[in-house]
Amino acid sequence: MSGTVRTEGGRGRLGSALSGLAVAVGCVLFLGGFAWGAVQYKPYTVPSDSMTPTVDVGNRVLAQRIDGADVRRGDIVIFKDAVWSDLPMIKRVVGVGGDKVACCDTDGRLTINGKAVEEPYLRDKGGPASPQNFTATVPQGNLFLLGDERFTSLDSRVHLREAGQGSVPRSAVSARVDAVAWPLGSVIDRPAAFAALPGGVSRPGPVKLILGSVVAGAALILAGCAYGPLARLLSRRPAGSVGRR
Repeated sequence: MSGTVRTEGGRGRLGSALSGLAVAVGCVLFLGGFAWGAVQYKPYTVPSDSMTPTVDVGNRVLAQRIDGADVRRGDIVIFKDAVWSDLPMIKRVVGVGGDKVACCDTDGRLTINGKAVEEPYLRDKGGPASPQNFTATVPQGNLFLLGDERFTSLDSRVHLREAGQGSVPRSAVSARVDAVAWPLGSVIDRPAAFAALPGGVSRPGPVKLILGSVVAGAALILAGCAYGPLARLLSRRPAGSVGRR
């Protein structure tokens, strides 16, 4: 009969092959993205409001596993230091070894080696960068850490009278926060204010590439799986269109 559906022809076989290839590539991208993310990142739940508004208490963040030597000013890091706490903590690095960190200048700003730093990430944008004045010189190999909520954060300022003037060793850092996974789902940018200082800022981690791999993989899997049903649906002709002889 002339109304025979030609789904077994060359185009049908090619479509089936391409749909199978799309599913296979999609699985590689999807599962590979998750595997890559598991190697690069570890999840961390923020335990306090010391880093608001950048990250809020209870937020689930993705922290890239790094060596302490890779930390730069402006990074938000996960660290553990026995002097501070028995638990991992999250703060922002504002000073590295050799820096003189002080607050506040006549405009209420934090200064690094005498250079004022604009901090748009602070919760109280109209107020001073710290409610109390302080000065600290960071030993080589150490980091000076502050919370973005400067009025309640228990950070390096609390430990100024201790060895290292409130700083912690780079080796105390286990990860750097790249993104908020839940509930905001946003990537954390590197602060531009620190880019002009010696050493600059750190390079973003691969979180966007990993997310792109997972999303692209899911899209290919769905497209490949949908090909068969769609092809059968489109190949059907209305019953009245079958020719008679």
